[in-house]
This record gives sequence, structure tokens and C-alpha cells, in this order.
Amino acid sequence: MIVCLNGTYLPQSEAKISVNDYGFLYGCGIFETMRAYNGKIFRLESHLDRLKASADRLGIPVQVSVFKEQINEVIRINRLAEARVRVYLAAGEGAVAPDLRSCQNPTLLIQAVPYIPFSAEIYEKGFRVMISTFHRCSYSILPGLKTANYLENLLVRKEAADSGYADAILLNDKGEVVEASSSNLFIVSGDIVKTAPLQSGILPGITRAVVLELAAGSGLKVLETAIAPAELLSANEVFLTNSLMELMPVTTVGDKVIGNGLPGAVTRKLMAAYSAQFLLETH
Repeated sequence: MIVCLNGTYLPQSEAKISVNDYGFLYGCGIFETMRAYNGKIFRLESHLDRLKASADRLGIPVQVSVFKEQINEVIRINRLAEARVRVYLAAGEGAVAPDLRSCQNPTLLIQAVPYIPFSAEIYEKGFRVMISTFHRCSYSILPGLKTANYLENLLVRKEAADSGYADAILLNDKGEVVEASSSNLFIVSGDIVKTAPLQSGILPGITRAVVLELAAGSGLKVLETAIAPAELLSANEVFLTNSLMELMPVTTVGDKVIGNGLPGAVTRKLMAAYSAQFLLETH
């Protein structure tokens, strides 16, 4: 596969990053994972806006407007239609003694690989998830940024896999339900669609934002509000969202079956609306 490293297109096997890069040494970097449909990335501008906001918070100087052409070129060169695209931006080389101010030339890596979505059978069965033993800190800067400091997420995913689950749901320091290892979470209680607010310690997901738009546009009542574990377990429907898997129904949390154990009517309605939206914008 051909990647773009600091503006140069080359085989992935030839791409080299300095051992003094603060992204490697300290996890001082950010990334975006995007999905291309028919060779076009869905909500590319939203992803780039979030990347720029994260870069500003970390003090990484960057002009993301130049990324768009490079991202599209990587997709074109690799002749991809359905693709998983990753944009990684690190602080770059810095002084031996940790000092972010010493990093003057950020490292930019753009990768794209074929993406094979989950099967229709998995969407029909839904995910079995657990409640993680790890907790999110609601007042930390990190959960709100998609950083290369991804160890907590990896540990949560490993915990779920080791326990035989597809994913795990995190609570925050207040005991509120927030999100999964790499996706936002929604519940449906009665006729109300709920998701955790940004200040609870979640990532401002791009797909989360699209679902909020679609739900409101479909006449559903939507609330960004704190969700207690008991409310999660008693919900009529639960689903996860991210850019790759779109909307994934959750049918079991631990040993508790959600609803009737099948994707619910509201979840299905929003899944269909999301599919219609990306088809409209990418074809």
C-alpha cells in the first residue's frame, strides 16, 4: 500500500519516522479514522475540523486544509472504493528532555486500506458487551481528544475480548455510563433517544453527531444527558456508533438481554437513515 508521509507518497514499507518523534516517545499525537464509500470519505470536513481542534489543544501547528488533497490522493493511488483511512499527526522531533515547545515540524502520516464491513448477520444479532472495570475521568483533557495516547482504549478492548465480549462500556468517575472502547453509546428509553453529554468524558464522535441530527430530523426526542448503569440495563434499545461500523445494535450487556434481544425499531430506523445519508453524500 502507498502512504503519504509528510507530503511524500511512498510504499508503506519504506515510510520511516524518527525515534525522537514525540508521537513515538510520549504519545503526543492525534489521529482520525474515517470511512470511504465509493472512494469518498463521509463527513471529511467534520473529521478535519476535529483534527484541527485537537491539534490546537495540544499546541501542534498545522493547516489541515492541505490534508484533503493528500487524503483523496492516497485513496486514488491505492485504487480503493470501500476504505478505512487513518490520518495520524504527531508533534514531531523534539528535545531529549521532554519539552513540547521544542517540536517545530509535525509528522503527518496518511494511510488507506480496504475495508470489509461487519456482516449483515452480526448487525442482526447485535453486539454482546460488558461493563468495563476501567473508568473514564470526566475532567481529563484526553477523552475529548482522539490522541495517540490510546492505551486505556486498548486495555478496555483487551478486557472485553479476554472475557468473550465484542466490546466493553466504560463508566466515568461519577459512575455514569459514557462510551465504549472506540465508539459512542446511545440508549432508547420509551420514545427518548439518550447519549452521554460531552462533559461526561467522551469523544465528540462524528457519527454520534450525525445520529443526533438524524434522530432530531426523524421527530425523535433526543437528550444529551447523564445515564446511570441501571438505566442502561433497563433500556429498550442500545446501540454504538463510530465511523467504521456506523450504528451497531447492542443486544446484551453482561448477562442482561436488552429489550427482546434483537435490534429495536428505533435503532433500525436510524441505521436506515444513516445509510441513506452517506449514500446521498458520497455517491
